[in-house]
Amino acid sequence: MKTRSYYAVLLLVSVISWSCSNSDLSQTSLKSSINSNVQELATALNKISASSGYQVLATSSTSSSSASYVKSSVVSAYDSTYNKILLSDIAGIYDYKASDKKGPQSALRIFTKTGVSDLMVVRLPESKVKNPNALLRFSAGDTLLANDYIISLSKYQDYFRNAYTWDYEMASTINIKNVDAGALAIQSSNSEANGYKYASEFVFADGYKASCKYTSGDTAIATYSINDGSKVLYSEKYTAIKGSKEIRHREQQYSLTIGDVEIIREMGKNGLDSAKVYVSGVLQTNSKIEIVDINSTVTDATDNSVINKKRDLKITFDDGTSATISDLLGTSVTTIRSLFASLRQSSFAVSIIDWIAWDIYTNK
Repeated sequence: MKTRSYYAVLLLVSVISWSCSNSDLSQTSLKSSINSNVQELATALNKISASSGYQVLATSSTSSSSASYVKSSVVSAYDSTYNKILLSDIAGIYDYKASDKKGPQSALRIFTKTGVSDLMVVRLPESKVKNPNALLRFSAGDTLLANDYIISLSKYQDYFRNAYTWDYEMASTINIKNVDAGALAIQSSNSEANGYKYASEFVFADGYKASCKYTSGDTAIATYSINDGSKVLYSEKYTAIKGSKEIRHREQQYSLTIGDVEIIREMGKNGLDSAKVYVSGVLQTNSKIEIVDINSTVTDATDNSVINKKRDLKITFDDGTSATISDLLGTSVTTIRSLFASLRQSSFAVSIIDWIAWDIYTNK
């Protein structure tokens, strides 16, 4: 019996020692983990920002650097019933053809249908994409330009009642000089009953994917993510709610993930709990997270995120040192913000498609 008791005590001591050793390891791993994850994210963003796909997104139809509503192509038409433009209505191959003819700013004046296809394929010179203002300006050298920028739509639908009510969806691939740049997909809708909803993603040629979603209404949700295949490199989600008797939204949940480091703040019994940080699912009890809302004058915030320049996070590690997320990300935070601002805007490529689709619709 004494021998058994001795071994039982020895086993218990070993288990406790192993548990404490692993607990210490998990507590001290936050700093090294987040630095490693930030470096991996920076490497991915360097590849993304150097890609032709990023240049596609960076060419915007607006001059704003912040997120904006993406609307249906319709800008008037106040009918009481829904109208629609479907892929079958606009399918075909459309080529840019330089012309010095004067006339209205119609897409069909400079784009000619040259072939039949189940898709909608738009071909134009890359130089016209990089300089959108030159699309309607003719110069003698334009006749020598090759249509080396190709947008291929596999999905398109635009249901609209007026400039404030629509349901829009498109999916496309983009090829530049015989090189695949990536695939862009967008869903956007707006109505009095359901509010504004938007989702977009761009899959780069090397497999990286950037996606974002935004939903307004009594429950407002904004999410952003960058993935390498199935691996999450960066993710941020902000959820705010507004009751029937409330005049402004209040935060319900917030999370930020960089690799295997996850920071979460949720609603508790008496309001928002303190933010907690995890490494590979293990709570880091010796570290502290402070969430700092940068713009305190906003009366109804529905996207208090690092991406939207409304928030920063200060991490105090178990060794007493501290750093903000912006400091840790460095120049990467600028790249991420630009990337998602582009995804939340209507890019020039999408505007070309909508322009041609609208002109076909109005010239039926």
